[in-house]
Amino acid sequence: MDLLKNALAGNDYPGRGVLWCTTGDGTTLGAYFLTGRSPASQARTLHRTSAGELIVAPSDAREHDRLRHYVAARQGPNWLVFGNGEQVSTVADRLASGQAPLLALDGLDYEPDPPIFTPRLTVIADNEGGRAWFGAARHSAGDRTATNRLTLRISDLPPGEGVLMTTYHSNGQEVATGAPFTEIRTTAETRSGLLDELWSALPPHLRIAAAVFAPGDLAGSSIRHTSRTRV
Repeated sequence: MDLLKNALAGNDYPGRGVLWCTTGDGTTLGAYFLTGRSPASQARTLHRTSAGELIVAPSDAREHDRLRHYVAARQGPNWLVFGNGEQVSTVADRLASGQAPLLALDGLDYEPDPPIFTPRLTVIADNEGGRAWFGAARHSAGDRTATNRLTLRISDLPPGEGVLMTTYHSNGQEVATGAPFTEIRTTAETRSGLLDELWSALPPHLRIAAAVFAPGDLAGSSIRHTSRTRV
C-alpha cells in the first residue's frame, strides 16, 4: 500500500481522480481532482454553485463541452455523489428516485473519446461517512466494445487509509487507462492537510483544480486552483 503522494508521483498523467479516505483525526473525506494537457482542458475551473454543487466549467466564454464540463459533486439528503463526468447527475437522480447505490451505478458507460476511451469514475458515499461505493465504467483492454463495469464497496476505513481511482496512468511517453483502483495511505491529519498532500503530489504543469469535502457538508468544500485559472 503506497502513500498517496507516491502513488500519484509515479503517474506522469493521472487525468481526473476520485479519492475516499480517513485522515489522522478520524474524519472520512472525499476528494476530486483535475489535471489536463490541452489548452481546452486547462481552461477550466472547479467551483461551488448556488445550489451547493461542485461543477467543472470553462474559465472563459468557450461553449459547453459535455466531456469537459459537468457536475463533479452533488449532495443529497442521505448521500454524496462525486465523479469525473455527466454520470454524476445521472447517479444522483437515480438515488433521489429511491434506487440503491449498486443499481444507481449500473448501466454507465465509458466516455466516447477514442482511442483511450476514458473511464467514468463515480463515488457514492453515505452522509454518515461510514460507507462508500466506487463505480468504474471501463473499456476492455482488447477489441470488445461492451463496457466493463466495476463496483467496489468500502467501509470502516481506519485513519490513514484510503482508495484512489484515476482515469489515466502514464510513464511519461504513453497514456493508458488507470488501474481499477489503488489502496493508499495518507499522512494527512486534517482536511486541509489532505488537500495539501493531494495538490503537492499532482504534476505541477498539469494541475487544474482539486477539492476535498466531507459527506453531508459539500458546501464546506476546500478547493484549490492553479494560477492558470480564474475563479
